[in-house]
Amino acid sequence: MSDLIAARSQMAMSLAFHIVFAVAGMAMPLLITLSEWRWLRGGQEVDVLLARRWAKGTAVLFAVGAVSGTVLSFELGLLWPKFMSWAGAIIGMPFSLEGFAFFAEAIFLGVYLYGWERVPPRAHLAAGVVVAASGAASGMFVVFANAWMNTPAGFRVLNGQPTDIQPIAALLNPSSVPQAVHMLLAAYAATGFAVAGIHAYALLHDGRNLFHRRALELALLVGGIGAVLQPLSGDFLARAVAQYQPIKLAAAEGQFETEVRAPLRIGGWPDVERRRTPYAIELPGLLSYLAHGDVDAPIRGLGEFPEDVWPPVTAVHVSFQVMVALGFAMMLIALSAAWRQWRLRSLAASRVFLWAVVASAPLGFIAIEAGWFVTELGRQPWIIQGIMRTADAVTPMPGLIVPFLAFTGIYVVLAAVVVILLVRQVRESPRPTMPLPQG
Repeated sequence: MSDLIAARSQMAMSLAFHIVFAVAGMAMPLLITLSEWRWLRGGQEVDVLLARRWAKGTAVLFAVGAVSGTVLSFELGLLWPKFMSWAGAIIGMPFSLEGFAFFAEAIFLGVYLYGWERVPPRAHLAAGVVVAASGAASGMFVVFANAWMNTPAGFRVLNGQPTDIQPIAALLNPSSVPQAVHMLLAAYAATGFAVAGIHAYALLHDGRNLFHRRALELALLVGGIGAVLQPLSGDFLARAVAQYQPIKLAAAEGQFETEVRAPLRIGGWPDVERRRTPYAIELPGLLSYLAHGDVDAPIRGLGEFPEDVWPPVTAVHVSFQVMVALGFAMMLIALSAAWRQWRLRSLAASRVFLWAVVASAPLGFIAIEAGWFVTELGRQPWIIQGIMRTADAVTPMPGLIVPFLAFTGIYVVLAAVVVILLVRQVRESPRPTMPLPQG
């Protein structure tokens, strides 16, 4: 393994690990706050029990996320010093704002966790709202920095160095809003479905447990709304990719030749040597329409670009297909849940539906990992699109496989500890039961 591959692998592994906790930090506070709000509004004791239990689990996830996020910040400087030296002044603003949001989240999470009997109920709820808002803001500011790497803006290059830096223009680059909205909805969908899957599994063994029923309803509400809105945000983001990163779009769709009425491909396995994507179901003109709002609009193929700037086409295409397929599976389950709640007034009446929710629990996180593969691999060989190559940004320090293996081992241990702690939390869940029907 070369040092470049080792550095990229370590960064990929760290990001893949951290993103799980970052996503939970963005979405779990919303679930907790909604549960407490429901208690204040309706007075059902089970809702405040739910908020307390979720808050304890969130504290575990937050602690590990803070550690892994700190490691990532060090890795940016240690593994990619040339990138940070060149771009630090430009992307410093989103990282600084992320720091402020993180500090607010940490402070008010402390107030929330230890203030149940110490502050008035409405003030306690307000602390939860701040945690939810700052958690979402923290994630979005990091995405703004990543979006800048995809569509750099807010500066000029003079003698190979950035000048005339405009931090606001860099922050609000063409990809920032589409990418941030897509990530935020993905966080709500993934976390909502993961939580729903846990409580659905519990209901399969204890169908009258009111605690798990209330949790399932709220988790599917948040996750379902995120899943239903996600295709719309994906279309919003895809239009930005088509305009500013046509080579990424071409790789994601397995589009080797420029053509009008370009088809949307479902499935397929790109054959880079023959420059085609066999085994795909092609829907004529749909890619042109989705990307440009016109079925006759041309879509630029990979053949228009030198092969040395092609991303790994097969990996990008397959990752994109996985992300889209899992997203639509979650959307179908969300629509089924909405229908059941509307018509049957119960999400736990069908064991088949509960098993479907259990099976969907990991789908959102798998889709997020696949989506980040598309985002990062689709930009290669650039660390800053069109400006700096990844190979030119890596540290010259040798032996990078050693920290890669060491941190992989640490993350495996941390993951095991988190799983053990969360399983213990679930097993200690309260057991209030639904009242039996009269007569």
